[in-house]
Amino acid sequence: MAHYQFLIDTYETERLKVLSVWSMFKDEHLPFRPHPTDPRGRSVHEQMVHQCVSENLWFMSILGIDVGAPPLPENETRLAFIQRYAEDSGKRLDVLRDKDDPWWEERVTFFEECRSRAWVMVRRIAHTAHHRGQQTALLRMLDCRLHSTYGPTADTGGLMQNKAPVIYAYPDLDTLLGGEASGGAKAPLPGPGDKPPTERPH
Repeated sequence: MAHYQFLIDTYETERLKVLSVWSMFKDEHLPFRPHPTDPRGRSVHEQMVHQCVSENLWFMSILGIDVGAPPLPENETRLAFIQRYAEDSGKRLDVLRDKDDPWWEERVTFFEECRSRAWVMVRRIAHTAHHRGQQTALLRMLDCRLHSTYGPTADTGGLMQNKAPVIYAYPDLDTLLGGEASGGAKAPLPGPGDKPPTERPH
C-alpha cells in the first residue's frame, strides 16, 4: 500500500461527510445566511457553490487533476448540488487511487509557495472541514436536527462519555443519492436523551 493511502481514504470519507451535511438542509434553506442583511456570511447556497468551485480550482490548478466537467450544476438546486459534487469528487477519487508516492511527494505551486501534493491535500481536507463546520452552524440556526459528522450530536444522544451513539444520515453514498432523490430517507434520530448534551449545561 502506498504511503499516502491515508489521504485517499480520508478524501473518500470527507466527500461523503460534505454530502451528508448538504442532505440535512431543505430546498427553502438555500438563501439563508448567518445574518440576513450581512453578505459577508455565505448563504447555504453560496457555501455549496464555494465547495464545488474551490475544490475544482484546487484540483485543477494545484494538484493537476481535471475531471472535465463544469463544477456547478446547470440548475442550482440542493439535490443538483449533491449530485454534481458526488459525481465530480468521485472522479477525483478515482484519479487519486492511481497515483504513486513520487506523485504525492512532488512539489507544486501553492499560491506563492512550493509544497508537496501531500501537504496540499491535507490543507484541502482542512479547508473543506472548516466550511462544513460553518454549514452545521447554519443548520442549528435553522433549528434543524443534526446527524453525526464525526461523532455524536445533541440529536443522536448527546455526549460520547454518556455513550451516545454515532448515527450517520446515510450509511454510504449510493444510499444517500437514492434517498435524497426520492425525497429523503435519513436514519431516525433519538434526540439528546435525559442527560445534558454539553459539558457545561446551564
